[in-house]
Amino acid sequence: MSVDLLQLADTVIDESTFLRFLHELAADWRAAEEIEAKTPSSPYGPSALGWENWSFGAIIEASAAWAEASVDGLRFYDKSANPWRRMAQILAMGKFYE
Repeated sequence: MSVDLLQLADTVIDESTFLRFLHELAADWRAAEEIEAKTPSSPYGPSALGWENWSFGAIIEASAAWAEASVDGLRFYDKSANPWRRMAQILAMGKFYE
């Protein structure tokens, strides 16, 4: 069972919890790759475990786009004052944001 990366990002408070988040993000990516290798998803929707972006470049571009869009917060997102948490949230959104 995969970890909810958005919930985990919200628990990041320091370097050690950020590193835990990074390890879980990587594990989620690896698990999705394994699932996709066995049973490919439709090219018209998210792939295994909800990944919308598959290349490193696409993930970083999506992360940057979401970071810019949320710099002042969003309707259902209050920007964290904690830079470790904010970075984890930015990277988590690289999985989903298009």
